Amino acid sequence: MHRVSATSPRAVKAYPDKLFYKIGEVSKIAGVEPYVLRYWESEFPFLKPRKSKSGQRVYVKKDLELIFQIKDLLYKERYTIEGVRKKFGDGAQTRIKPQAGPEQAPPRTTGPVAETLQHVKQGLREILRKLQ
Repeated sequence: MHRVSATSPRAVKAYPDKLFYKIGEVSKIAGVEPYVLRYWESEFPFLKPRKSKSGQRVYVKKDLELIFQIKDLLYKERYTIEGVRKKFGDGAQTRIKPQAGPEQAPPRTTGPVAETLQHVKQGLREILRKLQ
């Protein structure tokens, strides 16, 4: 599992004993803004809170402990994002690479797949024109 030591006793007792926490509660408990928590989720594959039926993030105690560990490593011990990933045993290879941007041409495809993609692109362009 993760190779980071358990959180400090102070951190564990700093939050109410509940089964689930919403992002606003976690933000207040951890002392970081909600957008920071969402960013950390995108950077650390091991921090993945569940989502409710309505799409809200639902954190559990394990998630809170991870957040306290991440916060300590980043802010107190001055680790980088990559350093935290390595500390938890998740290297950069587990991170999803961003899609090619507008400056990079996507790889060329041929055959029936290319024809289908071309048809879909054409349809999307028509929809975009109608929306403008």
